[in-house]
Amino acid sequence: MRNKIPCSAERLSLLDPPMIQSVVDRGAFQIGTQYVAENRVRIVEADESQISSAVIGSSGLYEQTIRLKDGHLVSKCSCALPEEPMCRHCIAVLLEYHRWAQPRTSRKPRPAPTVQTAASPSNGNGTVSGGTFSSVDLKLSEVMAFIEWLQPAMKAVERGQPMPDSSKLSGDVAAWAHAIRNLDERRREGEEIQLSLESEIRDREAYVGRLTNQLQASMGEVKTAQVAHQEAMQELATHKSALARVADLATEVGGYDNQLKSIAGDMLSKGTQLEKLATSFREVAAALRTLTKSGPSQ
Repeated sequence: MRNKIPCSAERLSLLDPPMIQSVVDRGAFQIGTQYVAENRVRIVEADESQISSAVIGSSGLYEQTIRLKDGHLVSKCSCALPEEPMCRHCIAVLLEYHRWAQPRTSRKPRPAPTVQTAASPSNGNGTVSGGTFSSVDLKLSEVMAFIEWLQPAMKAVERGQPMPDSSKLSGDVAAWAHAIRNLDERRREGEEIQLSLESEIRDREAYVGRLTNQLQASMGEVKTAQVAHQEAMQELATHKSALARVADLATEVGGYDNQLKSIAGDMLSKGTQLEKLATSFREVAAALRTLTKSGPSQ
């Protein structure tokens, strides 16, 4: 999804949460805030004009590109959500970038420590005044305190433990310690995101494995069904052939039935004639018997 909206901000870090909330969908802003709270946002590369990032959404990992160009805020996300004018993933990235950029933008430049030169006022004996040396001593003490803090901090990073307290540091070294702490937090967040992604990859691989097994089983069922279909087609052809023979036999039987009816009719006709002939024979026999009886008496 790609969106382009007018924007008068000169830097991306100037887009604070209230400003973002005023122009985006309320529900999308709440979900984006939740993504930031759950450490789902990973900023890959960023400056004041462009951000490249990734967000773990509810259905997978989505990639974003956000930039300021020609007075417009152009956002692009690999998701397909219809949220306007910006999806929840891009909102989460802007919120995370604002939180990430605050430690850098909130630091004010400190005046560099001044060191007296040959033209500087002296105490009369050619040495530099004490006020100048006190500024240099203070800076060295800050550096030494930072080094003392840095050693246990590095051991804590190696062991995966929280960094020691840096509240006693002051000046520029406090900002250094804060930057190191932010980097360590980013590293931890990156590791958590990596673990989450690895877990998601394992889940997806297991899901793909299950789908592969189901596909193989389905292919086996399809092959079995194809064999059964071929056998059924052969049986159907056999039955059709048998039905054709039965039809032929039925036709022949019909012909025989007509012949039998014809023969039966002929036999009935001949039987009638034979019956008449038999009657005639009986009459002739009766006449002969009568003649026979009357002959000797004469």
